[in-house]
Amino acid sequence: MLYREALNKALDETMDLDENIVVLGEDVGLYGGSYRVTEGLYAKYGEKRLIDTPIAELSIVGNAVGMAIGGLRPVAEIMTANFALLAFDQIVNHMAKLHYMSAGKITLPMVVRFPQGVSKQLAAQHSESYEQMLCAVPGLRVLAASDVNYAYHALKHAIMSDDPFLFIEHELLYNKKGEVDTETPIDPFKARIVKEGKDVTIVSYLKMVDDVMAAVPKIEEALGCSCEVIDLCSLNPVDYETLKKSIEKTSRLVMVEEDHKTGGYGAQIVSWAAEEIFYALDAPPLRIAGKDTPIPYNRTLELASIPTPDSIAEEIVTWSRKNNV
Repeated sequence: MLYREALNKALDETMDLDENIVVLGEDVGLYGGSYRVTEGLYAKYGEKRLIDTPIAELSIVGNAVGMAIGGLRPVAEIMTANFALLAFDQIVNHMAKLHYMSAGKITLPMVVRFPQGVSKQLAAQHSESYEQMLCAVPGLRVLAASDVNYAYHALKHAIMSDDPFLFIEHELLYNKKGEVDTETPIDPFKARIVKEGKDVTIVSYLKMVDDVMAAVPKIEEALGCSCEVIDLCSLNPVDYETLKKSIEKTSRLVMVEEDHKTGGYGAQIVSWAAEEIFYALDAPPLRIAGKDTPIPYNRTLELASIPTPDSIAEEIVTWSRKNNV
């Protein structure tokens, strides 16, 4: 099924199981969602459980916090990560902290979903990635769905959990096709080994996983090596054990992300490797990330501002030859 259909199925199945699950956001009801994720659910569950809200992200997340405190399980949709900035007070000061500040008396079984990243010519105010900020907030679980099967299982887990979750999607993945195994549950906090290899570990998440996989044949042909590709899946907490096993096998680490390089999320992974498994590394880690510039509208400049399969392959080949990898 499609990525957006997997998300829709996860919502449908959980809403069918628990009448306390409600969805709120802009155009999530009658219209079926800006990305068709909630299509058909309004007709099935009605306006009290598919709630169309004003264009007010602070209110959307604030209402979801109140609903969660009151015993519901809200799933709040924000149209794009850039608009989530308007809700950061609720996300950071309330969603993330109330359970701790109440000594566990308040639980917040809620999910905030949104897509992020560079799509196609949506310009600087609709193309950002904010996982680096959100993962730095204690009290939040942050998942990033790059795979169709993972999107289905991880969203179901997040909705049914008693913890507050941020569920990050990508605008260019909604029409991605993939198999969904509804019978076999997965651990949403475990990293996914997309491709096994023995010479270099390439770590990524969201759409960059697909771009890495597109680059791998070029890398392996140019270097005569074998790449292991890992999808982080959970950005907070991180499955460091899977990363550790892979890096101890390959002795080399490449981190690929779409976010801007300065202060980007990948710095956390590289920092962990340098601090915890330094002697397992035979070469300095490589970070491949977006340029430190607002995302341009012009398509040529837009592609130049983020990693692409060609640029990923070129950077890894250059790094390998420079470090005798």
